[in-house]
Amino acid sequence: MQEKRNRIILLFNANKGYDRQIIKGVGYFLQATQVNWDIYIADDFRADFKNFPVLTGDGIIANFDDPDIVDLLTDIEMPIIGVGASYSHPQDYPSVPYVAVDNDALIEKAFDHLYSKGIKDFAFYSIPPSKYCRWATERENSFNQILTKKGLSGSIYQGMETTLDNWQQAQKELVDWITSLPQNTGIIAVNDARARHILQTCDHMGLKIPEQYCVIGIDDEDIINYLSLVTLSTIAQGTEEMGYKAASMLQKLLLHKDIGMPRVLVGPKTIIERRSTDYRSVHDPYVMQAIHFIRNHACSGIKTEQVLAEVRLSRSNLESRFKAELGKTIHNVIHEEKFEKAKYLLVHTTLSINEIYQMCGYPSLQYFYFLFKKHYNQTPKEYREQGTHHLNI
Repeated sequence: MQEKRNRIILLFNANKGYDRQIIKGVGYFLQATQVNWDIYIADDFRADFKNFPVLTGDGIIANFDDPDIVDLLTDIEMPIIGVGASYSHPQDYPSVPYVAVDNDALIEKAFDHLYSKGIKDFAFYSIPPSKYCRWATERENSFNQILTKKGLSGSIYQGMETTLDNWQQAQKELVDWITSLPQNTGIIAVNDARARHILQTCDHMGLKIPEQYCVIGIDDEDIINYLSLVTLSTIAQGTEEMGYKAASMLQKLLLHKDIGMPRVLVGPKTIIERRSTDYRSVHDPYVMQAIHFIRNHACSGIKTEQVLAEVRLSRSNLESRFKAELGKTIHNVIHEEKFEKAKYLLVHTTLSINEIYQMCGYPSLQYFYFLFKKHYNQTPKEYREQGTHHLNI
């Protein structure tokens, strides 16, 4: 007798990285278990509200952060697994089996990352309260709880819900908030999209990241790093695990197993550290100015002489300041910055190595290979293959 083929509906808005990763986790479950599922998801990967009333199925996995989806499922008589945010109050959870991102663990991980850098002042850039963004309010609460526990104070700014019409005003008000913060403040953005606001605004106003302000986001949205001059440190959520667990729970329901009403919390996966939190506890203003210049121009082929001209100090003076603050020479810091750019491009882009060495300001491919092998004991090609392998695991 042929096994029944279950029709499963996925209700997500996969224009967002968060939803896409959850769907990927569902896919991992299908591949690992070979369950007999037919998956329905709209052609544009968005929750298909118009056609939903005529659909029938055997089970649903849905994004319960979206109140429109929740309303749609109120009277549906089939197994449903919800995926969404964690909540401080038990009564806020839906009455379905539920897999949630652990917001407390997310914000704690972001805070600990900044704290480990020597940051002493903290701020949180959030989103205006809305039924569509209850997860943001939960993250604000988590931030406040951490500060209270640590005996610290901090600033929370919700900003505006930005549109094309109000973007300039929103940016102006964001500048006012950022400049009201103490220098060397660590800012946790409620997600990567809001973190991009800060990166773009600071670049526009000449505010230095990470020398003056450190910024960390949440979501690991790759597109942010293509739209910003400063690459963003971020927290990769355990979204694939969430999708896998949700699919596993639904399969048990389809097999008529009693799973009760579980609430499964999934913590963050990892911190992806990039330039926006590459904070060095530097107090010398000349060294800070020099580092910022190096970070912006190292790959243009600058040498120590150009740094000296920018800062307007003698070589012996600035070198002694670098040695005191960083224990390194100006030349060392220039090459470190070029290597960091090269490593990022090798792992996160498909640019040829020939293109990468030129973008990083090396005079020849042979010289780039020689220096890279000397510093990392592997060639750029070997580094790319190893790094790409880890990204795909």
